Amino acid sequence: MILTRLLLAAALPTLLLACSAKPDAGNEGSNVQAAAPQGALLPLVIRTAKGEHRFDVEVARTEAEQEQGLMFRKALDADKGMLFPMEPPRTASFWMKNTIIPLDMLFIHTDGTIAFIGANVAPYSREPVSAGVPVVAVLELRSGRAAELGIKEGDRVAWGKCATTDGKSAIDLDFCPTAAR
Repeated sequence: MILTRLLLAAALPTLLLACSAKPDAGNEGSNVQAAAPQGALLPLVIRTAKGEHRFDVEVARTEAEQEQGLMFRKALDADKGMLFPMEPPRTASFWMKNTIIPLDMLFIHTDGTIAFIGANVAPYSREPVSAGVPVVAVLELRSGRAAELGIKEGDRVAWGKCATTDGKSAIDLDFCPTAAR
C-alpha cells in the first residue's frame, strides 16, 4: 500500500505535465495560418500619373482585426495605413464607429485599380462607405493623403513582394496585378 502511494506520488507530476502540455504548433493538417511577426508592416505601392507612392501598412486579416481596424487611434503617419484584404473579393461597406481620426478609404478592384475613394471620412460617422462593387481590399490612409498625392480612381495598387525593389516582404501577403494593356 505504501509502495503504491509512493509510485503514484512519483508519477503524478509527470501525468499532470503531460496533460497540460501545449499542442505542437507544427502538427500536419493544421488549418492555422502563421501570424505576421509582431509589428511587421506590409509594403504597398500606388502608381499614379504623378509617379509611385510607397506606404508601409498594417494588415487586418482576421474578422476581429477587421472589426477593430483603426478604432481609437489618435494619429496616423503620412506613409502608414491599414489594409483590409477581402478573400474572396466582396462588396465591402465601412463606417467610422469609434474611429477618432478622419480617414481616406480606397476600395481596390480585383485588377488592382482603385474603384472608389471615400475621401475625408468623418470620425465617429455611422454612415456606410462603399464602392458598391466587389473589391479585393480596402486601404485606409490619413485623411487628405489621397488628394495630397494626386491618387485617383483608376490608379493601380500592389502590395507585398511586388511593392518592393528587392522582392522581399516580412508579411506573406502579395498582390501583384498585371499591368493594363
